[in-house]
Amino acid sequence: MAIITGAGGGQGRAASIIFANEGAKVVVAGWRTSNIKEAVELVKAAGGEAAFIQADVSKAKDVEKMVAFAISQYGKIDVLYNNAGVGYSFGRMAPVVDTPEEDWDIVTDINLKGVYLCCKYTIPEMIRHGGGSIINVSSVNGLIGIHGADAYTASKGGVIALTRALANDLGPKGIRVNCICPGTIETPMAAGILKDVRTRKYYENLSPLRRIGRPEDVAYAALYLASDESSFVTGAILVVDGGMTATLSRA
Repeated sequence: MAIITGAGGGQGRAASIIFANEGAKVVVAGWRTSNIKEAVELVKAAGGEAAFIQADVSKAKDVEKMVAFAISQYGKIDVLYNNAGVGYSFGRMAPVVDTPEEDWDIVTDINLKGVYLCCKYTIPEMIRHGGGSIINVSSVNGLIGIHGADAYTASKGGVIALTRALANDLGPKGIRVNCICPGTIETPMAAGILKDVRTRKYYENLSPLRRIGRPEDVAYAALYLASDESSFVTGAILVVDGGMTATLSRA
């Protein structure tokens, strides 16, 4: 059984369908009810089993309710996929000196505090049932200093550090904790910057594969980290960026 946050669209929706196709029962969580309902319908149409719950991952009461809902529906939680996040779609990414405190708080509350809260309430349930897999979503921004999105970059760097700390703490309890760092992916979050033809071409050329990533590219990486095939993988930072960081490190 898997909880997937931010599952109303993009990478989360793709993962919901892919996980369900592999036999997982999925709790689809998100803050836009219409989107998560639609995601559940797509899962069911593909022959999978899913239930949805509206939740804001930056609010402790919402996350506690989400975890309780998952347990009531399916009895235990095997996988927590912390996919929820805000970034360039937020529309006000900026360097530190130009970032209002309110914007900084919104981005870090969802991207980093949200991971903390989901882990806080899920980990005791995983321990109670013998273990599990936690998958956190960071970004290539957490690995390299990309100009002009400092709150986002800080929050995603924090996710990487938290992943490593949790992997050390929870390994003896049978819980693996890993992190995915996507590059530029064709999702609603990136739609605003990718609609400009020249910007899109720039990001395509950053990849040696000369394309933008698809939500499924990230979802299949998450599927691997959720599965028994990755039973000896924990504390890993899996970069899914089409070679973007290799290109930028060469520049």
